[in-house]
Amino acid sequence: MPIPSGAPAAPAVPHVPEAIHRRRWWILGVLMFSVLIVVLDNSILNVAVKTIASPAPTGIGATQSELEWAINSYTLVFAGLLFTAGLLGDRIGRKKVLLAGTLVFGLGSALAAFSASPGELITWRALMGFGAAFVMPATLAVLMNVFERDEQPRAIGIWAGSVGLGIAIGPITGGVLLEHFWWGSIFLVNVPVVVLALIAMAILVPDSRDPKPGKVDPLGVGLSIVGLVLLVYGIIRGGELADFTDTTVILAIAGGLLVLAGFVWHEKRSSHPAIDITYFRKPAFSAAVAAIALVFFALMGVTFFSAFYLQSVRGYSALQSGLLILPLAAAQMVFAPRARLVVDRFGARAVCTAGMLLVAAGLASFVLFDAGTPVWVMCLVFFVQGTGMAHIMPPVTVAVMQALPREKAGSGSAINNTFRQVGGALGIAVLGSVLSTVYRGDIEGHLGAVPAGVRDVAGESIEATLGVAEKLGPVAGKPLVAAANDAFISAMHVTALGSAAVALIGAVVVGLFLPGRSPATTEVPEEVRPPAEQLTR
Repeated sequence: MPIPSGAPAAPAVPHVPEAIHRRRWWILGVLMFSVLIVVLDNSILNVAVKTIASPAPTGIGATQSELEWAINSYTLVFAGLLFTAGLLGDRIGRKKVLLAGTLVFGLGSALAAFSASPGELITWRALMGFGAAFVMPATLAVLMNVFERDEQPRAIGIWAGSVGLGIAIGPITGGVLLEHFWWGSIFLVNVPVVVLALIAMAILVPDSRDPKPGKVDPLGVGLSIVGLVLLVYGIIRGGELADFTDTTVILAIAGGLLVLAGFVWHEKRSSHPAIDITYFRKPAFSAAVAAIALVFFALMGVTFFSAFYLQSVRGYSALQSGLLILPLAAAQMVFAPRARLVVDRFGARAVCTAGMLLVAAGLASFVLFDAGTPVWVMCLVFFVQGTGMAHIMPPVTVAVMQALPREKAGSGSAINNTFRQVGGALGIAVLGSVLSTVYRGDIEGHLGAVPAGVRDVAGESIEATLGVAEKLGPVAGKPLVAAANDAFISAMHVTALGSAAVALIGAVVVGLFLPGRSPATTEVPEEVRPPAEQLTR
């Protein structure tokens, strides 16, 4: 029987069982808790690098390279396994994957806390990355399966705001722990959080999976792991050497790109692909994942050198440095959950473009920073950056996740997180390389008074220069400290401008390809109700 033209449209058929729908906000709270564990750990480590580098018993005497690998071993394993973890969650159940990943992350944290050497710390950080790779895609995939489509933007905004909470709590918690306990406490603190999260997940989070996952694509999965690991390793190695023309760097990056090209070729021809490559033909989808990569490229590079600026140049403690990041975190926590309201009014294209321009402005503002910049100026710049990011991440995440069918939520979340990790690793490597190159060029002319045997080491980084200056004594080392601060600030200015340029490229991408404001519609969503076995208590 035809529906009269004046009759209201039929209400959308619910996709989520009522029992699960009633507790959806509690489930979201548990998922935020899970994300918080992962984000908190990385933000804690950023303020602890100086302590870990100290000789025993204060630290474990890690060198600059060993510190980088303590961070990079986590990133390498995390990025390499994200895609596989998302596929596994879709196939065997996201709750199972989430519980297993959280358990492994907690075990790695406990072992890292008692590392007796930099080598052990690097190993256990890799194990933590393994666990985190299974946590991140699962949280977003579960979210997409417990919220109806119209509530997903709000839920994703709150989920993204939990990242801001982790950014805030991490450095402050790390600063407090380092002032009262040994360095290993920054990892041990994860253990009770993991225990609470596991209990809450077991009780509240429902399991969900793709009811028709199809055949396994082992070749596609293998190619994705090898390609991503090679690519990220090459990026990390290039940043470590501050030279992307080194043979090992070129071979790793070229090999990774070649393997990933083979992955795409295989997926396009496979009758049971791990991921449907045709989604990337949609301009909005491709623009969204590109925006994720670009914004993290710009921001992660700046986050890396901000810690050295605040602690080495300005002389702030780990706790004080953490408190200075609060405005960035607060902006994300306040604005990310409300980003959907701005998108509803102005459209994703306008909101994300404005967000990218705010991020670019915040990054460019670093050229105003010197050794005496007022604290309120730094806080304002961090707040602007957080505000911009809060209006980018929720809309682009919604664009990625809603482009894929609900039963492929794990794959969508994995794509979202993979581009973020690769973009962040590339930002740290490339911008860190720029920072290191400019710093070395500026400091070389001031190392004449340094003994020849340690001259090369003294020029590696500001921490190395300050360490040599300390050994020279307060009088002889004072001119070298001043020169190191000036050289670092000059290098930071160049790097910040490079970061801002990348953010501007991101603004162009989202401005051209993200959809504008959607007209009001009463259409019933295209999705069909999933079989009952897809979402279970």
